[in-house]
Amino acid sequence: MRTLDGVADDWPISYDTLAPFYAENDRMMGVSGMAGDPAYPAKEAVLPPLALGRSGETLARGFNKLGWHWWPSDSAIASRDYEGRAGCINLGNCIAGCAQGAKASTDITYWPAAIRAGVELRTRCRVREIVCNDEGMATGVVYYDADGVEHFQAAEVVIMACNGVGTPRILLNSVSKRFPDGLANSSGMVGRNLMFHPAAFVTGVFEDQQDGSRGPHNWLWSHEFYETDPTRDFVRGYIFEANRGSGPVISALSGIGAGHIPIGEAHHRAFRRRFNHTIDLVVLCEDLPEVHNRVTLDPVLKDANGIPAPKIDYTISENSHRMLQHAVARGREVLTAAGAVEVNDQTPLSVGGWHLMGTARMGTDPARSVVNEWGRSHDVKNLFIVDGSVFVTSAAVNPTSTIQAVALYVADAIKSRLANLFD
Repeated sequence: MRTLDGVADDWPISYDTLAPFYAENDRMMGVSGMAGDPAYPAKEAVLPPLALGRSGETLARGFNKLGWHWWPSDSAIASRDYEGRAGCINLGNCIAGCAQGAKASTDITYWPAAIRAGVELRTRCRVREIVCNDEGMATGVVYYDADGVEHFQAAEVVIMACNGVGTPRILLNSVSKRFPDGLANSSGMVGRNLMFHPAAFVTGVFEDQQDGSRGPHNWLWSHEFYETDPTRDFVRGYIFEANRGSGPVISALSGIGAGHIPIGEAHHRAFRRRFNHTIDLVVLCEDLPEVHNRVTLDPVLKDANGIPAPKIDYTISENSHRMLQHAVARGREVLTAAGAVEVNDQTPLSVGGWHLMGTARMGTDPARSVVNEWGRSHDVKNLFIVDGSVFVTSAAVNPTSTIQAVALYVADAIKSRLANLFD
């Protein structure tokens, strides 16, 4: 991004470096999609795309009318039977879970394979700190089990996957004489550059019935406004992700909360007007890394095991404010073009904050980053991080695929360097 647009920083690795690991992850997760999206480098889909359905066809007409980019989105939902998982049959809304197992998550993809390979999984455990010896090497972790009993787990190598809040929390709590400011924090960058995805929802209400309560939650996207445009008053851009509506209970509750469905005599009439008659556009904006957005340790608040809670300081930037305003206006425009008779939007950021990135960034300069270009801590040679905290920039898409690709890439780097891992 620094090279392209003069903002933020460049990653120390390229897309080409990650490409084979994206592909491997797509195979593991069973990703559905369609090759040829002009917003992406060339790649092949593992499974055919999910059906657009009535909602997708309605929305696509709006994008076509305006001449804007749209494409069937990559989705970790199997469009047909895949490696023992049944394909999607539109049982219901994906947010409520998937009885088919079509919706991929690591508990049904990576974890069974890892356990078959000999990994021991200990659930409901909470790590307090990583312990280091006098030579500055990690020797293991202190954790509490489900009953609150303290344990020490020795380790030759420690790999963290606690994401953008959990990872800096543990590192900052791992204080010693050698690391008085927290582990792996000689740069002072642990916890800094926290990035979310500033988000907004724009909802269109249609006269014709759609298929909102059944089928994949995300199945179409648009990168029309993804890249920097010098004619706009912000840098970088955002993505539109199409969402079908929700099931009956969520539709009723969210409608009541937003003031669109009253309680009382007119409730059912208003509910029928909206249920299976809405299409949502989710806006995800590219958040810029800023050092003042950070995770620290709360000086007072602790969890049930006495571990300091994370304290989050975050201020949305003026760049993101302007981007959100632009995105909501364009979302209204395309839903209207698609035939919506009513368009509503939710206050930006009221629905954001679930993508956590950037607090242990990757880089070649130990003074400005926490881990090197293959995920190893600059300060502790046998400590690695494989989660979203290593992100240098946030992009404007869901980060899971990149987190998983980075984890595979770092694991491959560890394996290939085993002979001289600690040199």
